[in-house]
Amino acid sequence: MLKAIENIQTLYKYRVLIQNLISRELKARYRGTVLGFLWSFINPLLLMIIYTIVFGFIIGPRDPAFGSSSILYALFLFCGVLPWTWFSSSMVESANILMIQGNLIKKVLFPAEILPVVVVTSNFIHFLFGLPILLAAKILISVFVPQAPPVSPWLVMLPLVFLVQFVFSLGLGFLISSLTVHFRDIKDILSNLLTFWFSATPIIYPMSFPAIQKSSLFRLFLTLNPMTHIIGGYHDTRYSGQAPDWAGLGGTLLFSLLLFWFGHTVFDRLRDSFPEEV
Repeated sequence: MLKAIENIQTLYKYRVLIQNLISRELKARYRGTVLGFLWSFINPLLLMIIYTIVFGFIIGPRDPAFGSSSILYALFLFCGVLPWTWFSSSMVESANILMIQGNLIKKVLFPAEILPVVVVTSNFIHFLFGLPILLAAKILISVFVPQAPPVSPWLVMLPLVFLVQFVFSLGLGFLISSLTVHFRDIKDILSNLLTFWFSATPIIYPMSFPAIQKSSLFRLFLTLNPMTHIIGGYHDTRYSGQAPDWAGLGGTLLFSLLLFWFGHTVFDRLRDSFPEEV
């Protein structure tokens, strides 16, 4: 644990380097495009339009919690899809980051642990760019859709949900990035695992879905999924306008801290082998 704290202090020491790498990553993502950073706002807007049309109007809500309102269901979906995109993109990029940046890792003084930090943080910034689209949609729907939950002061708790997801993503990012250097099959396994994980997280369905309420096994399975409580925190604060599930979110934060410690420990143990393997 003391070693992990020392390495966190090292990350703070290299904060300027981390900022520069994040800035380079953000600029490179839209380099050569006409609209540039505007795509950070356009992409979430287009995604919400697509989900509204497909799941809202074509498929339609199947849970009594949404009544017959396709707009409410689309907003519920978008509240979960946006943070999931941050998480899944961070995991996919973490699996490749050490090999992509092999030239940097082979430099003796380069701290390799900052690379997963750059991946998770840059995707977090892109996630933040999509928040104004979501909040604007929430306000408009609250005004014009009669049965829509109102905008609530519990929105101020969003940073707490951000923190839990950031720690969880970073801990898993450390673990995935270090293991993928030695086991390249993890990249292929990860893509299928994320597809299953998405389906096993209440994103396209709420926990109140009748099929879940009828099965204690389903409820237990979903409760043991850390992303259930993280996505639930977004749904509670942004969609329902209520307090998050403190017990679930607190337990997930504790698990995330343990995962961060474990992931960083594995990363630290394997760091000497990275230059030979990438």
